[in-house]
Amino acid sequence: MIRAWARGGASAGAARVRRALVLVLPGAWVLGVVLWELCRPSSGQLLQLLAAAPAIACAGTGRRQCVLLGGVCALLAMLPFGVVEPADPLGNRAATCGAILAVVGASYLTAGRRRRLLRELARSREVATATQRVLLRPLPSRIEGLTLAADHLSASEGAVVGGDLYEVAATRYGVRAVIGDVRGHGLAALGSVAALLGSFREVVHDEPELAGVLRKLERAHGRQLCERAGGGQAADGAAEEFVTLLLVEVARDGAVTALNCGHPWPYRIGGGAPRPGPEVAPLASVEPLPPLGLFPLPDALPPVGCGRLAPGEALFLHTDGAADARNGAGEFFPLEHELSAAVGAADGAPSRVVAGVREALLRHCGGRLTDDVALVVLRNDPPRVPAQPPAGTPTPVAVAPRMKRGSLR
Repeated sequence: MIRAWARGGASAGAARVRRALVLVLPGAWVLGVVLWELCRPSSGQLLQLLAAAPAIACAGTGRRQCVLLGGVCALLAMLPFGVVEPADPLGNRAATCGAILAVVGASYLTAGRRRRLLRELARSREVATATQRVLLRPLPSRIEGLTLAADHLSASEGAVVGGDLYEVAATRYGVRAVIGDVRGHGLAALGSVAALLGSFREVVHDEPELAGVLRKLERAHGRQLCERAGGGQAADGAAEEFVTLLLVEVARDGAVTALNCGHPWPYRIGGGAPRPGPEVAPLASVEPLPPLGLFPLPDALPPVGCGRLAPGEALFLHTDGAADARNGAGEFFPLEHELSAAVGAADGAPSRVVAGVREALLRHCGGRLTDDVALVVLRNDPPRVPAQPPAGTPTPVAVAPRMKRGSLR
């Protein structure tokens, strides 16, 4: 899915060429066999190759085309081409016709089973996609004065959710966001993702401090590892299942605090007030805590103050899959540069910023991701209130128009 999206128009053109080839190939095969038999008669022996045409048609187009082309091939197998030898040519042609009809029957049954399996696969994908969307549900476009946008790319083919997680919730303490990266990627990391997201959605409204939220997430991660190990202590392999995690809180006055456990610091996107053009810079440079699962959390967890998020400014949260993506030459993805370009092209709109970074990332790595990627943008965009007239200004009163005499007659 990611590769097809990255290749864009080239992939669509290649698909059209393949469909046209599948439609033309069976007819071209039949025409080639008939012309060869006409030019160099083989007493019907070469006509046995006609049996491949219905199978090709059934695999590429459908059962109707298979039956139609099979009937045509069976009739052609019975027709005499070139010089007819008296050695029993009718028996050879009848055997060829029977072989063609047998291939048509087998291909017809195989195509029916293939269609049923494809329908079951489509239903299974719908159920899996709906389940994954519930786990990593789409963010609303706006929460408590913040405009949001997010996207997720899974390194596993056909998967919507992988080892990355994110969530944003409006609480009485402010807007709180979490973004994390479970060790590994793809479907194998879904257990840890589900445990962490479920715990965050529950405790984020009750804990007054980010430190309390982080400790609850650590406990949820530890319980999930113990349950996976069979109810006892975490196994040796499970001890390496660590999670990098970032908690961010944006208070109502715009104050930003964060707790970082081995995760990349987000970028602050300026509103362009001090200098023309957007400004992109890391939110903080403090050394983060170790990832969850490697070592116990320390007794003191003071949150990191990151200043205030002024109106028009935004935070760009990401996982290390974006910064560590490489192209064919082994070059890392220039995230900060591409983020600046996306902000400039999108005029700071969160959805367009995320789309611009995603497109640049897939273009850089050719659509072949080796790790999951999560991108989240939170922009301080308070609602605009219409200007009120100065105090003491009389409010204009609408006067009904006067009606002319006799207008009701």
